[in-house]
Amino acid sequence: MNILSLKKRCKAALKMTLGLVLSASVVSFGLAFTSPAKALEPYEYANPSAMTTEALLLDVVQTGNRLVAVGEYGHVILSDDQGESWQQANSVPTRNTLTSVMFLDNQTGYAVGHEATILKTSDGGNNWDLQFNERRGETPLFGVYFSDAKNGIAIGGFSYTFETNDGGETWTQRSLVEDSYDDFHLNDLFTDTKGNVYIPAEYGTVYKSVDRGRTWQTLETGYDGSFWGGMGLANGSVLVYGMRGNAYLSSNHGKSWKKVTTNADQSITGGTQLADERIVLTGLSGTVLTSKDGGQSFTSVSRTDRLSFATAAAGKNNTVLLFGDPGVKTHALK
Repeated sequence: MNILSLKKRCKAALKMTLGLVLSASVVSFGLAFTSPAKALEPYEYANPSAMTTEALLLDVVQTGNRLVAVGEYGHVILSDDQGESWQQANSVPTRNTLTSVMFLDNQTGYAVGHEATILKTSDGGNNWDLQFNERRGETPLFGVYFSDAKNGIAIGGFSYTFETNDGGETWTQRSLVEDSYDDFHLNDLFTDTKGNVYIPAEYGTVYKSVDRGRTWQTLETGYDGSFWGGMGLANGSVLVYGMRGNAYLSSNHGKSWKKVTTNADQSITGGTQLADERIVLTGLSGTVLTSKDGGQSFTSVSRTDRLSFATAAAGKNNTVLLFGDPGVKTHALK
């Protein structure tokens, strides 16, 4: 399998359009766009469906006692019992694939997706408003972060970056790193225990901000492949992961990195850290990885179904919930 096919396969399982082929001509970075939220008229709504838990899901977040997961066709599903049952959000004004979701508090959250779609909820995920959408292109957004109620950033393919300073009323395109000619795909966005913000990207690159997303520096990890995601760990370390089972750990907030033994050869796409500080990662072809030593090493198992998953969340009774191609599945931890 050539590198282009591999990247397309990984991003399909993670946060890229299924079968999407983007050319540089689609995206112009010489323009700045500002869109007032109230001027946007939603042109389609996610359809009610009994199959939302069996369709592609790409991200999940826990806010209070609620899990909120997002995926294709604008699906947003909610669980208030740790994944034992799910309900679909009442109103979602898009049918674009949603790739990432985050919450500022138990009520206020944001989700992003294809065609630079940005949504906001003010009632815990039951109903959503369309804040931004770029209908003339297929540029996907892969991550969203708010440092407070006013200031946020959304990132995605080809270094596509938007920011808001008014709680999402307007979004303006910006450069992530000034005077940079990189057009790497920005594949995820997360924070560490100190509040530093990280963006895993292509060619072993990780971007870091120490000022809540206003400015960014480029970190080199020593890896030359793509990172699909990462997380800040409870012990203060930072973990990033990506192609062919590669994972790198930093115990000094990105100053230096070491390669982690994962015992996996499939791409790692996402994961979670449980309350007991075990780390669970998942990825392509049924890969599930578990670490009990703060990410220093992992044990690897392959599910017999060989299904591909994008991320994970804690479940009940020593289980995790896996989200991906088949929707949501429960996985028992040994």
